[in-house]
Amino acid sequence: MQKEEVTSSTAAYLYLAGSILFTVYGQIVIKWQVGRTGGIPAGGGEDKARFIASFLLNPWVLTSLFSAFLAFLCWVGALAKLPLSYAYPFTSITFVLLMILSSQFFNEPVTVNKLIGVALIIGGLVIGSRQ
Repeated sequence: MQKEEVTSSTAAYLYLAGSILFTVYGQIVIKWQVGRTGGIPAGGGEDKARFIASFLLNPWVLTSLFSAFLAFLCWVGALAKLPLSYAYPFTSITFVLLMILSSQFFNEPVTVNKLIGVALIIGGLVIGSRQ
């Protein structure tokens, strides 16, 4: 493999990692902030509009929206270097990371079914990424 191919390959995987990590960050922050605010109120439309406006102006929520934009840019970078059918399965790593982090930050249970699901995801990723 030539040096240019290695650099291009490294960049592609860095873009994939960036897309995954920015996506995970955004999801964790949104869950955290929804938990702090209690979610959309059950009241009338005015209460809901006020909640949504204040939620969207929350600095943490803004970082999560910016993170989604950065994830998009990284995804574009990855797709410029990799076939979609090869790159897309790597996004399943978000499920694994979110399960781990949600158990740590939000005390969500890690069940046997979730562990089996994660094992299947990882197995599918290994099989699907072989060229």
